[in-house]
Formats: sequence, C-alpha cells, structure tokens
Amino acid sequence: MTRHVKNLIPLAVLAVLLSLPYSTLSIPGVFDGAVNTPGSLQLLALCLLFAGLAVGYDLLFGRLGLMSFGHALYVAIGEYSAELAMKDMHLPLAAAAVLAIAIGAAVSTLLGAVSLKGVGKLGTENLGTVGFAMVTLAFAQAGSILVGRDPKTTGGEEGLPLSTEKVPAAFVGVVNTVNLYWLALAYLVVVCGVVWWLTGSRIGRVWQAIRDNERRAEVLGLNPFRYQLGAFVLAGTLGAAGGVVHLLVTAGATPETTTTDFTLALLVMVVLGGSGTRWGPVLGGVLYTLLDHRLGAVATSDSVAGLPAVLRIPLSQPLVLLGVLFVLVVYAVPGGLAALPNRVRRVRRVRRPRRLRRGGGAGPRRQRSEQHRLGVVEGESNRPHPDRVASEL
Repeated sequence: MTRHVKNLIPLAVLAVLLSLPYSTLSIPGVFDGAVNTPGSLQLLALCLLFAGLAVGYDLLFGRLGLMSFGHALYVAIGEYSAELAMKDMHLPLAAAAVLAIAIGAAVSTLLGAVSLKGVGKLGTENLGTVGFAMVTLAFAQAGSILVGRDPKTTGGEEGLPLSTEKVPAAFVGVVNTVNLYWLALAYLVVVCGVVWWLTGSRIGRVWQAIRDNERRAEVLGLNPFRYQLGAFVLAGTLGAAGGVVHLLVTAGATPETTTTDFTLALLVMVVLGGSGTRWGPVLGGVLYTLLDHRLGAVATSDSVAGLPAVLRIPLSQPLVLLGVLFVLVVYAVPGGLAALPNRVRRVRRVRRPRRLRRGGGAGPRRQRSEQHRLGVVEGESNRPHPDRVASEL
C-alpha cells in the first residue's frame, strides 16, 4: 500500500462517519432500527466517544509503555467538574467545559509528577512500571471513594443529572441526538489529530525511544521524565475533555466513570485493537462498546433462555462473552485487530510457491549475481580471479 493511499484512509473513514446520520440502512443484530434513528445514533456516539478515550489512553500505554490504572480519574474530573460548575456556579456549558478541562490538566500535572517520580522522591528516580501502575491506581481509588461518599456534592451512587438549563437546546432531547453524534465525532477527530500528529513528529520518536530503552535515551541527553510527564498531562487533558462529552452524551455524571473497571475497559479496548498503532485503539473502542451494549440484549434473549444450564449461565453474562472474545483475539492475533491485515499478508507470502527456473535450481538472476561475486566474466574462463577468492576468504 502506497503512502498516498494510506493518507487517504482517514479521509475515507471520516466521509463514511459523516454520512451515517443521513443513512437509512438497517443492520439487524447491530442496531435496533435504521442507522439515522435516535437509538442507533446514541450508540454510535458512545462508540466514537470511547474510541477517542482509548486513543488518549494509548498515548501512555502504547506509545510510552506506561500502564496507568487511574485514567478514569481524569474522565470523572471532566465530567463532574463541568456538571458542578453548571449546577453550583451557574456557568454556561462552554465556560464549564473550559474550567473542567483546565482542572483536569492541573490535576494530571500534579499527580503525573508524583506517579512518575514517587512520593517524597521527586527528581531522584523512577518507580518503574509496577510502581507507576500502583500509584495511579491509588489515586483513582481515592477519587472513587470521594465521589461515592459525598452524596450532597456528587450525588453519591446515584450520580448527578445534567443541568439542562445551562446546556444549549441543541444538545438536549431525543430529537437532538444527531448533534450529540456530531459532538462525539468532533472529539474523536480532535484526539486522533493531536495524537497522530505528535507521534509522527520528533516528540513521538522520543517517546518511542523512551519506551524501547529509557536508560539509553537518558544517556543520549534526553530527559525521559519531562517527555513522560508531557504525555501524561496530555492524556489527562484529553480524558477530561472526553468526560465533558460523556456528560452530554449520557445526560448525567455517573460514578461508574470513577471506578477501576472503567480504566480496565479502556485497556481492553487498546489491547483488543492493537496498542501503539494508529487505528488499533479506534477499532477496539468501537468494537468493545458495540459488543458491550449488544451482548446484553443477546444475554436476555429468549434463544439464550431456552438453552441448557451449562450454556445458558455463561451466555447470560455479557462480560463472560467479552472475556472469551478478548482471549481469542489475544491468542489468534497477538498484535490486535490492527495487525490482522499484515498477518494475513504474511501467511499468503509463506504459502505462495517459489517460482523456480524450469529444471530446478536457482534462477538466472541469482546465477549472474553469483558469477559477479566470484569474479567470473562472460566469455572468459570460469576460474575465479585470485584476488576475488582471497577477498572472499
């Protein structure tokens, strides 16, 4: 595939996504109605939103090799900060969104510095991959506890409904679901544009060098902590922006966005699609979200209810089906869905028979190369030149 064709793929995908709200196509088993119906557009908006969140999370996991268990914290910060700003501070949606994103950037800067360097050891040595994961998990759990135990401010386990009086009418109501779809698509385009541009620049090459060998990058004069912290802040900021979009798409702030399960879902999306690739997190986010919503309907269907208990019990649990699918993809396609085309081409190349010259043996091109290597000149003796033989030895 040429470079020009690869550059046209994002434009083709964007053209398809732009045409979906005008499509009357019905896909049984995937959507309950036509693509342009409110229910289908709501599901598509969630798919695009989680695809953008997965791309932001892959900035840490796939590009730098940092496994964060607390990425949901920044999504929750964006979601709850925007809602509380509209509810308590009476700010309009635009101002509340800017404030929420700024808070997410500030918190990710502080917690990112602590997570990357260690509590009480700022500027000395890194905690390592396991320590980084545990510190981010601790911060996320603390945020989840604060949200769950403060029902007066955060609504507790019930969450907070969307303050519709501060939201433009274009984003309120079932009839305006198409606008939520446009908003989710815009978020995905912005996140992909920022991440893809940075990974293709000098900063992205430095990220790759740090991921491959952090000590070697440091010996070359680079500052791994500065680049890691920059990626952490960018991922947290994009996550906070996704939290604002999630607030509008789901019409409320829910405590589920603060849990570790939310981060683990993003991790599964990235691994399912292919970490460190351009299209892997997008594919994984869309597929996981789609299956997460549709497998629930399959689990409660009459066809599953009529099966024997041995099959009915596991099939009635959507998470079991998702887990089986995840295991199959990991074993069958280790690089994720994005690596599937290259894997198919590699298998075809191995199975393709070699074109040998009639009568067996190597082809004429290989024979000529061997003759030149040994110094044999056409029309002369087949004895190789002594100097050439000595050089070969």
